[in-house]
Amino acid sequence: MRKIGILFGQENTFPQAFIDRVNEKIKDQGIKDMMAEAVLIETVEQAKSDEYAVIIDRISQDVPFYRAFLKNAAITGTAVINNPFWWSADEKFFNNALAEKIGVPVPKTFILPTSHRPPDTDENSFRNMKYPFNWEKMFETIGFPAYMKPHDGGGWKSVYRVESPEDLWKKHGETENLVMMLQEEINFTEYFRCYVLNTDKVHIMQYEPRNPHHLRYVIDGPPVKQETLDLVEKYCIRLNKALGYDFNTVEFAIRDGIPYAIDFCNPAPDADIHSVGQENFDWIVENAANMAIEKAKLYKKGKMNLTWGTFVKDQITGKKTPLK
Repeated sequence: MRKIGILFGQENTFPQAFIDRVNEKIKDQGIKDMMAEAVLIETVEQAKSDEYAVIIDRISQDVPFYRAFLKNAAITGTAVINNPFWWSADEKFFNNALAEKIGVPVPKTFILPTSHRPPDTDENSFRNMKYPFNWEKMFETIGFPAYMKPHDGGGWKSVYRVESPEDLWKKHGETENLVMMLQEEINFTEYFRCYVLNTDKVHIMQYEPRNPHHLRYVIDGPPVKQETLDLVEKYCIRLNKALGYDFNTVEFAIRDGIPYAIDFCNPAPDADIHSVGQENFDWIVENAANMAIEKAKLYKKGKMNLTWGTFVKDQITGKKTPLK
């Protein structure tokens, strides 16, 4: 039996809709040895976890036990979506650097030292840091106002808009042991949030991040130039091919006709019907179901069935994926 599981937490609408749609499609296609269900964990023994052919992960970023479970499942052959090894190593500052290298525009960004010393360190732990730190170079490059956000965080947590050096230092002091990055503000005319499945299937949604959360997805928004949509789609695919994410959202702010990738590391993105709206919800349920079934069909027991991005694969094969 090739089982498709979904691992989730507090969300209520997407998981069951996904399970129901997968099972409907399995029945319609006459597949006899496949089913979908909510993942149920009874024990986790090392190197023994072959119950699921595919698992959609929606919660392990908040539950370390689940992350350990998923890595164990992956090493026995489960196609975990998204790859738990890459997600564990990934963070936003690196993603920005990678985006720049593959030709996707991103805001100018610097990483900042923590405002508080990490536990078990003293002044000798920082002998490789030049003092004083060159804040002026950053300020001249980035300009104000700017945004300060965790280099590896998500969900709009601990994000600050800073108006001046004094404002930055005051707010930076509140971040304690978080490693923050300082990022150029993009004054945009249009903004998009895009679902990307299987690294190359893209659904572009007009989005207004300045609205309250439940009003951010724009219904019946103004028309958008096709050339802009085509460029956004191309950049979505380029980023996700490099990162190797099967289930992601990518956000773009449009300034002077150029899409700047603002946030593109969301491997458990919002899929709740009450925030994304019926049309977007129907798209993600339908296409996530198609992807999971296809992954289950391709499943090879005991083999590695994860998706790896070109950034990693190129290091192993020695091939050079074109940057642009």
